[in-house]
Amino acid sequence: MRVLLIGANGYLGRFVADRLLADPAVQLTALGRGDDADVRFDLASGSPGALTRFLDAVHPQVVVNCAGATRGGARDLTRHNTVAVATVCEALRRSGCGARLVQIGCSAEYGPSQPGSSTAEDAVPRPGGPYGVSKLAATELVLGSGLDAVVLRVFSPAGPGTPAGSPLGRLAEAMRRAMQSGDGELKLGGLGAQRDFIDVRDVARAVHAASLSAAQGVINIGSGRAVRLRDAASVLARVAGYGGALHELDGPPGPLRASIGHPRTDPDHVPPVAYPYPDGCGSWQQADVRTARDRLGWRPRINLEESLADIWMEAACRI
Repeated sequence: MRVLLIGANGYLGRFVADRLLADPAVQLTALGRGDDADVRFDLASGSPGALTRFLDAVHPQVVVNCAGATRGGARDLTRHNTVAVATVCEALRRSGCGARLVQIGCSAEYGPSQPGSSTAEDAVPRPGGPYGVSKLAATELVLGSGLDAVVLRVFSPAGPGTPAGSPLGRLAEAMRRAMQSGDGELKLGGLGAQRDFIDVRDVARAVHAASLSAAQGVINIGSGRAVRLRDAASVLARVAGYGGALHELDGPPGPLRASIGHPRTDPDHVPPVAYPYPDGCGSWQQADVRTARDRLGWRPRINLEESLADIWMEAACRI
């Protein structure tokens, strides 16, 4: 099976590439903006015609699109998340390769959910910020393209390679600094949000399964369980062997803050991170993952503790 992977050097793309390369039946070609790509091409500025010529030359059977941006202004997000997908869809329509498209969407397309509920694929999307809007527009382009296509709406990915600016990456960094300096007290703020964390390696397995399946439409990829960030912090402390006290700072939702040591430590010295994610998802998200089970034969395998242990292993290397 010939697979063209777009965005192979990104957080998700790296693990998707590893998973696909582990399948001896897959011939993988990576397309992206970086020097490490097999073919350099910028979806946000490249023309559909140029991409069509490449598709006709390579003739992939599956195109997996992991490319996109999670941060930036509305214009940049639209360019990288929406215009880029429009280019892919138009190129596939023009090409004679007839490739199947596996598009990586995200839970930010749904926006905030009712606490205690599980969000299924038929929920009405109400994204709460420009990131979710740009990803939802991309999904609508894919669904309306007439292509053989599936959109995997990935909830909150975790595990090795987790970006330092994400909530779990931020927690690990704050704990690393506390242990490095010998502080016996770690104060954290903005831990009330509950998210459905899914290991990035399980996401890669879902992409592989979707590539081999005939499933179309939108499919949620998550663990099916919402976890409070404060509970994740406690698990992280355990796997890290941090014996200090964890205290949650009072206050309304705002930037994730960390204060180490004396209570008068100025939290403004810590670079702010948008609370709880820069996705406008509110206080709760939990995926209904029955469709992934039924249509892809996929279930998550890696629990959050293992994901956090791998996040901590990377953070500990910086001590």
